[in-house]
Amino acid sequence: MTTPAQQVTDGFESTGCDRGDAERAVLSYYRLVDDEKFVDLIQLFAPAAEYRRPGYEPFIGRPALTDFYYRQRVITRGRHSISSLVVDHRTVAVRGRFTGATRGAGSVNLRFADFFVLDSSGLFAARETFFFVPSV
Repeated sequence: MTTPAQQVTDGFESTGCDRGDAERAVLSYYRLVDDEKFVDLIQLFAPAAEYRRPGYEPFIGRPALTDFYYRQRVITRGRHSISSLVVDHRTVAVRGRFTGATRGAGSVNLRFADFFVLDSSGLFAARETFFFVPSV
């Protein structure tokens, strides 16, 4: 069985999605998550999208993503600042910093890296997040 990320082919040539569209979609994601507009944010993901995040089992599909953003996410508020964003075909790599607050730990200020894979319609087929914090 292939994952949504594996089903995506390279390039934008046969679609209406270009590099600018991919960049705008990812920047829109950060605006929406920071503004806690989760209904709109979920619509950026394909119906069967896959999201991998440290400490969680993969979230597959919009219902699982909705549950994460409304019930499981430990972040209560915050802002992402993007230091670099690179688009290569349908993959967008992002490096940045998040400052905000969590339910248990209080304030947080950490670096992150995100990788988004867009499908042929410009929706996120996959997202993977990494945090730069001590864990081993």
